[in-house]
Amino acid sequence: MSGKSDSYWREKLSPEQYRVCREQGTEAPFSGTLLHNRETGLYTCTCCEAPLFHSESKFDSGCGWPSFDAPVNKTAIRYLEDFSHGMQRIEIRCAACDSHLGHVFPDGPPTTGERYCVNSVSLIFQAPEKDDDSAQ
Repeated sequence: MSGKSDSYWREKLSPEQYRVCREQGTEAPFSGTLLHNRETGLYTCTCCEAPLFHSESKFDSGCGWPSFDAPVNKTAIRYLEDFSHGMQRIEIRCAACDSHLGHVFPDGPPTTGERYCVNSVSLIFQAPEKDDDSAQ
């Protein structure tokens, strides 16, 4: 996994990022900055910037958190059983650094049937770099 110390993460991350990403917290629904983002690009891990989701897989599930129907590839995400809060769920984490992302549910769109429900604070949105053809 990450191999980074707790003090490293506390220094690198904001208090909210640390709470969600390193302590398996959850941001308030409908509060995340990426919830309504419709731009084309790549969503990467807040902690290590590993690629996690393409914008093409994002959809509005109405749940209050950014939702995706699939990760960029099968090895980007780590899956763990989560029995917290009296529920049985599947937690999703960044496979590269073990950062908590959210949960995956079997009630997604017909494309995959899965809904990856992800905290905005766990993600960085990266728009594609634009070519500057005006210098010709």
